[in-house]
This record gives sequence, C-alpha cells and structure tokens, in this order.
Amino acid sequence: MVQERVLPKFPTPTIKITHDEGLILYEDMVLGRAFEDKCAEMYYRGKMFGFVHLYNGQEAVSTGIAKAMRPDDFICSTYRDHVHALSAGVPARQVMAELFGKETGCSKGRGGSMHLFSSEHNLIGGFAFVAEGIPVATGVAFQSRYRREAMGDAASDHVTACFFGDGASNNGQFFECLNMASLWKLPILFVVENNKWAIGMAHERASSETEIYKKAKVFGMEGVEVDGMDVLAVREVAQTAIARARAGEGPTLIEALTYRFRGHSLADPDELRSAAEKEEWLARDPITKFKSYLVDQKLVKEQELLDIDRKIQTLIEEAVQFAEESPDPKPEDLYRYIFVDD
Repeated sequence: MVQERVLPKFPTPTIKITHDEGLILYEDMVLGRAFEDKCAEMYYRGKMFGFVHLYNGQEAVSTGIAKAMRPDDFICSTYRDHVHALSAGVPARQVMAELFGKETGCSKGRGGSMHLFSSEHNLIGGFAFVAEGIPVATGVAFQSRYRREAMGDAASDHVTACFFGDGASNNGQFFECLNMASLWKLPILFVVENNKWAIGMAHERASSETEIYKKAKVFGMEGVEVDGMDVLAVREVAQTAIARARAGEGPTLIEALTYRFRGHSLADPDELRSAAEKEEWLARDPITKFKSYLVDQKLVKEQELLDIDRKIQTLIEEAVQFAEESPDPKPEDLYRYIFVDD
C-alpha cells in the first residue's frame, strides 16, 4: 500500500474571515456539490450524453482560488469544469443548459460538459485533452502583461488561474509553459488539483517526483503545496499568489492535495481505488469541515447554513427546469459560432 502524503498543516482556527465571507465560501461549495449531484441524476436518467466528469470532493480548491480573485480575472479549466464555471460566476442555469445541449447554454449547446466557455465571466474554457488549457491560459496571462507594459494599459493587471490535474504535470506543455511564464514573469497561478488518480493511473506510479509543487524550483518559480480539502488554506495561498502576480512578481505553482469522491467520469465503475482510501478521504469532506468551522467559531448561525442549503436546492431545480424547457440548437445553425463574428 502506498504511503499517503501528509497534508500540510494550516492554522485554520486562527484565520480571520467575516460573517459574509464565510457565507460566500460556504454557498459556493454547496452550489458546486449540489450541481454535480444533480448532474449525476440527470445523466443516469438519460438527459445528458457523452462523458461527464464530476468534481465532488474538490470544491474547496475551486472556491478557495476563484473567490480570492477579482470578477475580471481569468479562469481556465479542464474537462472537469462545471464547478470552476460556477465559481467564476457563470449562472447555474446556463451551465445546466449547456450540459443538456441547449441553445441557452453558455457555449450555445455546442460544447457540452467538457467545453464550457463564457466571455462574459472570463471563463476561457474547459478543455477535453489533458494539459490542453495550460498553453491557452499562459497566452491569456501574456496578453495581460503585454497590454499593460507594451500598450500602456494601466488597467490591465488581470491574473489568470489555470486549473489542471496531477496527470497533466507529466505533460510536455506543463514544463514548456512554466518555463515561459517564469521567464516573462506572467501573472498566472498554475493550480494542480492532485486528486491522486489520473483516470485509472495512481499518481505515485506515473511521476518520478510525486510532490508536484517542487517542480517549480527548476524554473525559479514559487511553488507551494496546500490542503485542498480546506477552503481557508486554499484561499490563503491563493491570496498570496494573486498579490504576487498582480505586483509583477511572476507565477506560482500551487499543488492542492485533494480527492474526487466519484469515479473519473460517470462511465467509470471506480473499481481501482480501495474502499479504505475512499473512506479516509470522505472523512475529510471540505464542506462538512468548513460548516463545522463556521459554527464552532460562532461566525454564523446554523440556520443560516440550512437556509443556504435550501436556496441552492431550489436554484438547481430551477436550472434543470430552464434546461429542459430551453430550445435545441437549430440544424440550419450548424456552422454558427465558428468565427468571432457570432
């Protein structure tokens, strides 16, 4: 049996957040979890097609990073992109409609589960191929710096967060883009969501250096590991990295140690992971952990959290109704949205 990595210690009880900040973080994580649970239901009822990769268990990473950023910053995702989109501010009804393949979806029904996009919310895409989004995000970060320094646009101080999994950290694009980002001091966060498994391959069997954040040192880049099941720990690391990036101090490689509670996709029987491993990580549920923290610290009343739970369930049901009632793309529009004019 492979020895589990020790999760980084973080003094969560000493972190000071406001009542409203706590509710924002909690609501975003609950939204992500409830949305994914509903996706599973809809998939098995035949409402969604193709591959659907759910994010259950990793919510603290998306929330911790995205809610530390400004609304005009950029977020780049992977094929596990639903919750990143929600954290970026894309309305749940638009994401659900996209998964239903409807014209009202954020990608006009052309993208589906793995290709969510919203220019309005600076979500620069979900990408089906492993590591495919890394060079795109690097390019987005480059244009932010170019606009500011070469074109004199002082307002162009945007930061890009690029999410990808542990499997992508063995891909050539990962190394090439880290090298360029470091050379050019690009304002980007490379966020590795290390959930231990790249489809069916255990991370420990696929990488000669299993502590991914240490790879940053080769490029003279800041590298940090964080407990990806602790939203406050992720948020703290993100705030520091974002401040560095916005100040022109360059990129950061963040390795968030996390775990997906479901299989790689809804087509995965999830037979490779041991029951003991699953149980150990389920006990670290980031939502349960943060809920206990908020109540124990007397930051919120338990009733407020229950009200959020109910609010989110209503929102998800409305999103499904919106998706079901939305029109399908028209056959005659097959070639629309290929060029920027549309």
